[in-house]
Amino acid sequence: MSSEAQTDAVAHRASIEDLLQAGTHFGHLTSRWNPKMKHYVFMERNGIHIIDLTKSQTMLDAAADAAARFARQGKSILFAGTKKQAREILRKHAEACDTPYVVERWLGGTLTNFQTIRKSIRRMEDLVKMEEDGTLAQLKKKERLMRAREREKLEKVLMGISNMARLPGALFIVDINREHIAVKEARKLGIPIIAMVDTNCDPDLVNFPVPSNDDALKSIDLIAGVISNAIAEGKKQRESQAAEEKAAQQRHAEEKEAQEEGAKPKKTRRTKKEASADSGSSDDEGADESKQVAAAKKSAPAEETAESAEADSDASEESED
Repeated sequence: MSSEAQTDAVAHRASIEDLLQAGTHFGHLTSRWNPKMKHYVFMERNGIHIIDLTKSQTMLDAAADAAARFARQGKSILFAGTKKQAREILRKHAEACDTPYVVERWLGGTLTNFQTIRKSIRRMEDLVKMEEDGTLAQLKKKERLMRAREREKLEKVLMGISNMARLPGALFIVDINREHIAVKEARKLGIPIIAMVDTNCDPDLVNFPVPSNDDALKSIDLIAGVISNAIAEGKKQRESQAAEEKAAQQRHAEEKEAQEEGAKPKKTRRTKKEASADSGSSDDEGADESKQVAAAKKSAPAEETAESAEADSDASEESED
């Protein structure tokens, strides 16, 4: 790779050379184009429109930044693409960034009637549990086969969204003409759409369009890979941010606890000499008190004898009179 290509790759998520090699610039026949895509068409050659890759590169960066932002906010991004050449590619990249996907058939009401879809997912989970705990083996052969077929049918359509507990925060769609039902449901609910938009599509239906060839395997792989990497990047940033917030809260709690301990009166530790001196002084005071009590007891009988003698003398004088 040349130095110009390296700087281009650093500045953008995908270089012009990578987009060229993937065939992202090939559009549809000029007879099948949508006039709203005129702004993104570079030229016409052999009856085929050529997409302007500089605009595709810029808009791919904007779409990837949006995907990373949604992931950083904790929102899930649903991958949708049911055309044959996109199924395995979308499944691979969706599983790589741990995000839900629909690659077999878009069920009407997947978004607008999500509660019913959740009931079907719970039914699929119940069938799996029945097979695991042996309940299914106790049924008759015909019932067992019916339950097995039901499970296979549900898994084929719903396996990609079995872990989607709530509506997605955004959609990534390959070929919005084929997935027009998904586009209508997302627009009705106000869910942002990131999509590969070919020359036969209407870019006004999409919040973050990426002008590109939505039929070539390499083109789908490149664009889906960039979006998948952006989602993984956003999730890592969210995890690191959560770890930093947790550490900050822990430090704040420790500081608060230290301040509370500092506000309490500190108990001074006395030395052995001070303790012994205090005990000696208390012993001396106790001895003095005991001496005073003993002296008081000795003086009390003498005072009593003197008082009795005075009383006897007074009585004898009265008798003489």
